[in-house]
Amino acid sequence: MIDGTKLFIQLLRIALGFSLAIIAAGLFLSWGFFRTLSVHGGPETDIIQLLVITWSTIISASAIGALSLIPSGFAIGFAELMKWRGVIYHVSAGGIIALVLWGIGGALPADLFYASSETGNIIAYSTSGTTIPTPASEGFRPGSSIATSAGFIAGFIYWIVAGRESGGWWINKPSSPQASR
Repeated sequence: MIDGTKLFIQLLRIALGFSLAIIAAGLFLSWGFFRTLSVHGGPETDIIQLLVITWSTIISASAIGALSLIPSGFAIGFAELMKWRGVIYHVSAGGIIALVLWGIGGALPADLFYASSETGNIIAYSTSGTTIPTPASEGFRPGSSIATSAGFIAGFIYWIVAGRESGGWWINKPSSPQASR
């Protein structure tokens, strides 16, 4: 059974938690990028740099939210249905989603195509000006640790706001009178 009021409150928490999580990830990425470009004392002393960080946070949070909405929705829905409230699940889900999105970023759909070989079908990258597919490079893309860290931060922020109460809207079935005797 479902408690409608708790479900409604949890849906509000989910929306707020997701929004704050993508803003935190965008802030992490923007702050790190512009912090490395700092010539003077940093954004604390330069109002223009602070404004640039603020606007780039908004833009990057919008992009992160658009890209991660569907995979995050599946992860959130799974946690709600399974009543998983652990910080490990939410943080690792955020990191995995960020790593996967970063890993395929720039490769889909324009540079990735479906090629056929004698052994079967393979996914290969195309290079500009060539018709022969080249395999993907080994290892992770540069910046994967930064993207994964942003996902970890987003997962932690989501857990603080909504993840700790995952599945709290389910009502336990009352035990039968025979079982209580």
